[in-house]
Amino acid sequence: MELGAAQPGRLEMLEQLWRRFSDDATALKRGGRVNEVSATHYKVRGLSDVARLGDLVEHRGHTSNSRGEIVKISSDEVTIAPFERSADAGIGDAVFRRGPLSVSPHGSWRGRAIDALGRPIDGGAPLARGIAAGNDKTPGALARQRVGTSFMTGVRVIDIFTPLCFGQRLGVFAGSGVGKSTLLAMLAGADAFDTVVVALIGERGREVREFLEDTIGHSMAKTVAVVATSDESAMMRRRAPDTAMRVAEHFRDQGHRVLLILDSITRFAHALREVATGTGEPPVARGYPASVFTDLPKLLERAGPGAEGTGSITAIISVLVDGDDHNDPVADSVRGILDGHVVLDRAIAEQGRYPPVNPLSSISRLAGKAWSPEQKTLVTRLKSMIARFEDTRDIRLLGAYQGGADPELDMAVRQVPLIYEALIQTPRDRPSADPFSDLARHLKRLTSDAGE
Repeated sequence: MELGAAQPGRLEMLEQLWRRFSDDATALKRGGRVNEVSATHYKVRGLSDVARLGDLVEHRGHTSNSRGEIVKISSDEVTIAPFERSADAGIGDAVFRRGPLSVSPHGSWRGRAIDALGRPIDGGAPLARGIAAGNDKTPGALARQRVGTSFMTGVRVIDIFTPLCFGQRLGVFAGSGVGKSTLLAMLAGADAFDTVVVALIGERGREVREFLEDTIGHSMAKTVAVVATSDESAMMRRRAPDTAMRVAEHFRDQGHRVLLILDSITRFAHALREVATGTGEPPVARGYPASVFTDLPKLLERAGPGAEGTGSITAIISVLVDGDDHNDPVADSVRGILDGHVVLDRAIAEQGRYPPVNPLSSISRLAGKAWSPEQKTLVTRLKSMIARFEDTRDIRLLGAYQGGADPELDMAVRQVPLIYEALIQTPRDRPSADPFSDLARHLKRLTSDAGE
């Protein structure tokens, strides 16, 4: 009896001991000393022979401990970018290597908000830990499932002109203040997904709680939010998309259909640029070092359909177009990686038409798998009418247009304004379950009202 009574206590002690030493924080193997400090980086001697790019280190300062990541290795020193807002290090401070970053997603993370290092920021209970996710779980090119099943987002202009399929990667390209985050919020409410992962990179801090509580709202129970605000260090903004992708990969491997929303990839590229230039890497395109254009496809290719027997990651990636220049190096690079792009036009937003999607500039490379033959014919006809209407806008404004000379233009002048009105939709509106039928009913009603 005494042995049986003591056994649970011994097992509990063994479990506590295992958990203690399974934590990388307690396994400090090698250390060095700070020998140079700048505003965004510091250098350490004594770690070059054991350091690896991407390893975490713990800096033990006079007042507190902090963490950083090794971003450059030379023969006699390593360069470290801190996760804190500034490199609060002093000459001679001790720095210990902790090994690579480990993120251990768990099913209970849904409904929670975490930072780029996988720590809770919502004031809730400590996070349960699952199996540590590896650095790269990209399925092989021939091991992926094929994309072929479409779904409804509930946003009429998207479902008609740029329909999506599970496992697709779509970019939302827009300048600042055009309505990008609002459209992403509408897409996040799609009911077709088991899990939603939202990565807010470089966003304004005051908007995070509003976005999660008001915009995500009832969908928060199946959402994991990864947040790195604009005032956080470049390393936190650089790490957040990777953490979000690891969480999405965990649920994909569980068979979930995952929606990954990343807002925005441009601020991720800015963080990459800041870290790379801090290590001395030269710029090659508008201030961006070459490593930025290597890291972008490494991240984005991890989304998409999973291997046979797993789920998929459908990625909606926002691209902040600097100065409304859609040929910006980041926008141009990302557009070539993704499976389609939606362009938000500032001129359309100024007319009060939301979402301000330009259907002529937007494209879904998988639309052929989502449209029926009749729908494809109809969308082609709609785009032709819209193009004719927009091409003749200046002529009509000058008063040079006369009805009756061109029947196709006459139809475009009558129908396109009605189409534009039918596509207007706000986050407060009910999601559209059948956008083509909604468009037909709207046009029929408006036409009958005009006849009266």
